[in-house]
Amino acid sequence: MSFSGTFINSIDPKGRLSIPAKLRSLLADTYGDELLVVTRRKDALVAYPASEWEKTKARVDAMPNGNDKDLIYRSRISPAVECSFDRQGRIALPASLRTIAKFDKEIVIVAMAGKIEMWSQVLFDEQLEAAEQQLDTMKAELGNLGF
Repeated sequence: MSFSGTFINSIDPKGRLSIPAKLRSLLADTYGDELLVVTRRKDALVAYPASEWEKTKARVDAMPNGNDKDLIYRSRISPAVECSFDRQGRIALPASLRTIAKFDKEIVIVAMAGKIEMWSQVLFDEQLEAAEQQLDTMKAELGNLGF
């Protein structure tokens, strides 16, 4: 099983975001994890089950030392934080990550196979529009996939 679905939740003034029960249950049942590792991406945050994060981090660790590895560490590995759930199914996101993702009140949670993306509503709408424009150029590929 893998994560799927798109959800809209509010983030509170303390930076706590409720992760849908469906995703929390899948996290525990499939990955045996009770926490998420959250890091940044260009315009959003991405959360991994701890066991999947360790695999991702190991792939980066296996890279040859150099500028590329340093860039990935600086931008993706170092900002990562472990987030455990409170009794209400919320994770507390640090201000540094909320600022990077330009979070306001409404957050879009996008479940994507082995990870969960978290977007500000405004940025999600913008990227979705851009994605649709790109998909217009991929009609044959989409048809072959059944879309």
